[in-house]
Amino acid sequence: MGRLASEEEKRKKAIFEGMSARSKKRILDKGYDNWDPFLQPNDPIDIRVDQGRHTAWELAKNFLQTRSHEEYSNDYGQGVWEICTGIISDKDRYRAMYEFSCWYRDLLKNGEQ
Repeated sequence: MGRLASEEEKRKKAIFEGMSARSKKRILDKGYDNWDPFLQPNDPIDIRVDQGRHTAWELAKNFLQTRSHEEYSNDYGQGVWEICTGIISDKDRYRAMYEFSCWYRDLLKNGEQ
């Protein structure tokens, strides 16, 4: 972490002094100088968007609306949500599941087994 301005250093010290002993200990174990209480939080997953500017929630909802209610369960909906957020976040695990699913679909379509 870079050097803080004197005003920020005072705010950092005030934040640290207002913390519980347990929280202070955790910060001291990692190094007070490395601690940045001013870090911005990550975007919540529900406002992350894909290349088409759709949120994960919009994509999952739109997909599930194409299915009949008898066709899916809570586990099905949870699976849709997980792969949707995983793909939007560009996680290798979910990209691999998607690519395998496409490959397997093509394999079955071509009559290969």
